[in-house]
Amino acid sequence: MSFVNYRTKEINCKIVYYGPGLGGKTTNIQYIYHKTTSDSKGKIISLNTENERTLFFDFLPLDLGVIRGFKTRFHLYTVPGQVFYEASRRLILKGVDGVIFVADSQVERMDENIESLNDLEKNLLNLGHTIDKLPFVMQWNKRDLPNITSVSELKKQLNKWDAPEFESVAIDGQGVFETLKMVSKFVLMNLKGGL
Repeated sequence: MSFVNYRTKEINCKIVYYGPGLGGKTTNIQYIYHKTTSDSKGKIISLNTENERTLFFDFLPLDLGVIRGFKTRFHLYTVPGQVFYEASRRLILKGVDGVIFVADSQVERMDENIESLNDLEKNLLNLGHTIDKLPFVMQWNKRDLPNITSVSELKKQLNKWDAPEFESVAIDGQGVFETLKMVSKFVLMNLKGGL
């Protein structure tokens, strides 16, 4: 969970973008990075492979206010979507404070969305977490494409927790900051309750 540095008076929170490969996780973080002022962000780190744009994680600290004299810093991570990177996904989830599940709205990607969501549940359980006890938000990405699943069907298939959900077109920034703000709000509420 959150790491408190008493020397620097800083609380570090970890938000992980989870979802199927090439569903828009990295695009979300890249959009946020490019639209955030330079004095409130660190470097973005991206490790690329031949199969997917991000093998390990993108890292982005954002300063978002003060809680009881401590600055809050958010670190945003993505996980690799392909199934053969399961160990990396589990490692990135360690110490997570909030999760954004980025679902690919294309009809043909539903099975991959379901597989990725099941993987998320399993990995969180192995780390002692459950989705219903963690700040969790759903994002329905790629809403600009022609062959997409309806929001009601996405909700029925993927959102049994009735988590907040946002439609998005990450490449244009539509829904990107709204999703981040919601999960950040939940993380801050958890922090305030625990301090």
